[in-house]
Amino acid sequence: MANRAPAHGLAAQGVSTDAELHWNLGTAALVEQALKRGEGVLAKDGPIVVETGKHTGRSAKDKFIVRDAETEDTIWWDNNASINPEHFAALKADFLKALGDKETLFVADLFGGSQPEHRVNVRVINELAWHNLFIRTMLVRPEADELTGFSPEFTIIDLPSFRADPARHGTRSETVIAVSLTEKLILIGGTKYAGEMKKSVFGVLNYILPTKGVMPMHCSANIGPAGDTAVFFGLSGTGKTTLSADASRTLIGDDEHGWSDTAVFNFEGGCYAKMIRLSEEAEPEIYATTRRFGTVLENVVIDPDTRELDLDDNRLAENSRGAYPIDFIPNASAENMGPVPRNIVMLTADAFGVLPPIAKLTPDQAMYHFLSGYTAKVAGTEIGVTEPQATFSTCFGAPFMPRHPSVYGNLLKERIARGNVDCWLVNTGWTGGKYGVGKRMPIKATRALLNAALDGSLKNAEFRTDDNFGFQVPVSVPGVDAAILNPRETWADKEEFDATAAKLVKLFIDNFAKFEAHVDQGVRESAPTAA
Repeated sequence: MANRAPAHGLAAQGVSTDAELHWNLGTAALVEQALKRGEGVLAKDGPIVVETGKHTGRSAKDKFIVRDAETEDTIWWDNNASINPEHFAALKADFLKALGDKETLFVADLFGGSQPEHRVNVRVINELAWHNLFIRTMLVRPEADELTGFSPEFTIIDLPSFRADPARHGTRSETVIAVSLTEKLILIGGTKYAGEMKKSVFGVLNYILPTKGVMPMHCSANIGPAGDTAVFFGLSGTGKTTLSADASRTLIGDDEHGWSDTAVFNFEGGCYAKMIRLSEEAEPEIYATTRRFGTVLENVVIDPDTRELDLDDNRLAENSRGAYPIDFIPNASAENMGPVPRNIVMLTADAFGVLPPIAKLTPDQAMYHFLSGYTAKVAGTEIGVTEPQATFSTCFGAPFMPRHPSVYGNLLKERIARGNVDCWLVNTGWTGGKYGVGKRMPIKATRALLNAALDGSLKNAEFRTDDNFGFQVPVSVPGVDAAILNPRETWADKEEFDATAAKLVKLFIDNFAKFEAHVDQGVRESAPTAA
């Protein structure tokens, strides 16, 4: 079936081009094309290495959703920039003209989502072979018989060489990611960063699945030996990848999932991992993918003579990345899905040193903390600045949420209550004081507490009610130093702890003010209160 035009071709979509079309090529053929066209080089052990130029990450300020009758009352416009239908029409016309002028195009028909009844058919049209390889790696690859009669529901046209005209197209710059949910068309131009395609599909699924009662999640997920699924929410630096990568548990996926009535299913068929300073000792499974044919490495420094990789060199990007099929991870789920969750883990790296290493949440508290999406980072951009900086990213993924956060929060709360799911808040941040005074939470203690939560034994522990946040905190857990379970007791200066806790409580309350009108009384009552 590869490189054979399907029954529903580009002409049926109103795309006219004399370009040589490469349909649904496999990995080897796409790598061959990319190398022949000078788009990248082959590393010593097999991966293709490419550079994305000035865009080494998402261009968040250049992303727009068409504001029309379909989206006027369904999109969270406080969080999503709009483009009017007239500007989109001009942009579409110019994209189609640019497509018509290409000599070669690569087209992939793929699925967004692993559960058949909830997946979306996505067609991706690329001018770069390695972009086509990337998206084929990241989305779910249909079987040969599923390509027969494939009809796209959404189409992505990705042309890095295209330059938007702000005056004509209503864009901010020459770079554009424009989404029409009415026309089911996504136009990406002016950037070679391939992650824009991946996140565009995530945004589409975040929009359409809630109407079907399916909860879309920016999370990792794995399955225990007893068939118990765990979902891990967490922002960058909280340990989401590390803690969900457990050799004793089966990996469902590392980034994007749906929670339906019957399953937790991966939206993707690949992983997109940060490569900078990747350690073979700390993350051997991910490190091994940098030595395999079929992996796409973005902005990783390579010796031009020996073709050896230098994962520690950030001269091209701090955000160097690797895309690889999920089956490159030895303990990945063959089905790309698992049962509905038994546990939900919300990870935070609290640099204030106030939150306990683990706490049990009620459904109302879980919704509160999900909508808050809290972590804290240490300011390192200015010399001498060592105060923690609070970060709130609602639903642990605000940039990818087209609908109002309360839509996702209510779905989560409903599913937690219906499935009697245990919810945990895990702090991988600081203990014994804030950053600069205390120390990082011991990973051994975090893993012990997490294992006890996931195997069910933690529910048998004695709990106390936290004075500031009102959630339940274990008093003692076998194998864990009881001292770290009560953050206040780990601080030498108890008055400073109280003052810091009061500051963090106020940050939570101030941040949540924008959600209060959208949640019920139980969730509002889950807000922290200063002791």
